[in-house]
Amino acid sequence: MEKELKVVDFVANLSPLALAYVGDAVYELLVRAHLVGRGPAKPEQLHREALKYVRATAQARVVPALEEYLTPAEKDILRRGRNARPGHLPRTAAPAEYHSSTALESLLGYLYLQGDWARVEELAHLIFKLAEQND
Repeated sequence: MEKELKVVDFVANLSPLALAYVGDAVYELLVRAHLVGRGPAKPEQLHREALKYVRATAQARVVPALEEYLTPAEKDILRRGRNARPGHLPRTAAPAEYHSSTALESLLGYLYLQGDWARVEELAHLIFKLAEQND
């Protein structure tokens, strides 16, 4: 039990950008598994489809609708991620979109590092549903 508390404390004290770094990888893997699960496709088709989910603009579009499904603690992580200030902003997204996508990645990284894979998968299914409605 004490070891579990140390992990929780460690994760809670990570910077939102460190959480987003992990969350980016988690989300990319979830998207790839989701797309491969749809059935056979060529790698270039999979890549084009993946971009519809992983681009900052696409991630930012689902965040407002996702917030109503989050716990207060998850909303706090989302807020911390949104308020994080990276050293650079990409040219492919507006600053607000980039901050929202960083928030989403921070949340996924937080949940993954907490060991709450069931919640990661639950949110991923919801994110995919929301993204496909926006498409």
